[in-house]
Amino acid sequence: MMPKKSKAPMLSPKFALALQFANEIHSTQARKGLGAPYISHLMAVCALVLEYGGDETQAIAALLHDSAEDCGGQPMLETVRVLFGDEVAAIVESCTDTFSDPKPAWRPRKEAYLKAMTSKPESAKLVACADKLHNIGHTLRDIHREGVEAWKARMSNSENGAAEKQTWYYLGCLEALGTGWGNPIVRIFGSAVSELCRAVGTKADAARADQLIAGLS
Repeated sequence: MMPKKSKAPMLSPKFALALQFANEIHSTQARKGLGAPYISHLMAVCALVLEYGGDETQAIAALLHDSAEDCGGQPMLETVRVLFGDEVAAIVESCTDTFSDPKPAWRPRKEAYLKAMTSKPESAKLVACADKLHNIGHTLRDIHREGVEAWKARMSNSENGAAEKQTWYYLGCLEALGTGWGNPIVRIFGSAVSELCRAVGTKADAARADQLIAGLS
C-alpha cells in the first residue's frame, strides 16, 4: 500500500539535526544485551512517540531523552536547550533521573523519578512511556530467548537487574505514567508489565499489574 503524502514535509530540518546530534553524542555507546548501537534505541523510542500521536518537539526529545543522563549532565541539557529549544529541554529533563556521574544509589534515585513522573505533563509522559516500552520489550525478548531461570540467574549478578528490582520499577512506571493520562500506549506498556510480572515476578506483582491496568483511563 502506498503511504499517504502531505504537501509539506511532516518533519523539519531540525528533526534531522536532532537525529545527527543524537548519533554523534551516543556514537560510542551500545545497548545492553545484544550490543546494538545505542542510536537504535533512540530511533525506536522516537518512532513510538510519532506513532502514538507525538509531535516534532516530542520526537526530537525522544531522540535526545538520554542525552543529559548519559552524555554530560546539566551542561548537555543546556546544549540541548540552545540547539532545540525550551520545550525539548523540559521533556529531556523530565526523562532524566540524575545529572550526576557517578549516579546516586539506584533505589532512592528511581523512587524520586517515579514520584516526579506522576505529575509530569502528557508531552513528557509519552516520551517516557515509549522509552520504558522499548526497554521492557527487550527484557521480555531476552527472557524468551534465554529462559526464565537462566535470565534470572544472569540478572541476579548484575548491579540493578535482579527480577524483583525490574518488576518493582516497571510497576512503579505503570502507576506513575497511568496517573491522569490515557494515551493508548500506556495500555500496551501495561500489557508488557503484566507479562513481565507473570514471567519473573510474584503472584502479588501480577495482581498489582492487573489492578493498575484496570484503573487506566
